[in-house]
Amino acid sequence: MDYNMLITVVVGNPKPDSRTLQLALGLAALIEHESEPRVVDLARYAHRIFEWPSEELSELNEAVAASDLVIFGSPTYKATYTGLLKGFLDRYPAAGLKDVCAIPVMTGANRTHAMGPEVNLRPLLVELGAIVPTRGLYFETPHMARADLLLREWVAENAIGLEAIRAIAKVKAGAVAGGAR
Repeated sequence: MDYNMLITVVVGNPKPDSRTLQLALGLAALIEHESEPRVVDLARYAHRIFEWPSEELSELNEAVAASDLVIFGSPTYKATYTGLLKGFLDRYPAAGLKDVCAIPVMTGANRTHAMGPEVNLRPLLVELGAIVPTRGLYFETPHMARADLLLREWVAENAIGLEAIRAIAKVKAGAVAGGAR
């Protein structure tokens, strides 16, 4: 059964159309060639992240939670992810990302915080119920000119985890088609 995964890219960089967003989109393109990812550039919603209630942000949260795979990206701020990303993720209830596969991605100027995706962002995603079968991706922004090569290397190193994501997406699609979801 051919199945194109529904991928969403959520980026918590306060700057719109950031390098972090471009990197996450590059990763999405390598993972799923056949369809365009949904893009949630949180910079465009920054002034509303903390509005309660917000029908627009609730719909955005629901759309993200309906994805097969979400690439969550953030630049490194104070050794962790941005408050913008945290504010968006705080809108989810416990297990609000249940059965959604996720890849944590962080960018930074150097290797100082290279464990950030693993020790900071992964635990938050898991707490929300996401399945995180690959290593997180930390990307040093001075290497943007080599992004394609470095992303391809990351994809090759995480091939088994990415196959698990594809398998989970197919099972979910079968459950939806069968009315079990």
